[in-house]
Amino acid sequence: MSSNNKSNSMEVPEAKAAMDRFKTEVASELGVNLKEGYNGDLTSKEAGSIGGEMVRRMIKSYEESMK
Repeated sequence: MSSNNKSNSMEVPEAKAAMDRFKTEVASELGVNLKEGYNGDLTSKEAGSIGGEMVRRMIKSYEESMK
């Protein structure tokens, strides 16, 4: 972890851009209107559905790579 104690910071700058693209893709597929910048107007359900689906896909990808 970085020395500034930010738990949500990414160590690899390219990872942030990749995660942003992934989040946008998932939101689009779920029909959630995600825009550039601030998205504080999303409901908890909408935000949770995006994050939950991202985690499901990352776990599935990892499990498939273990085969």
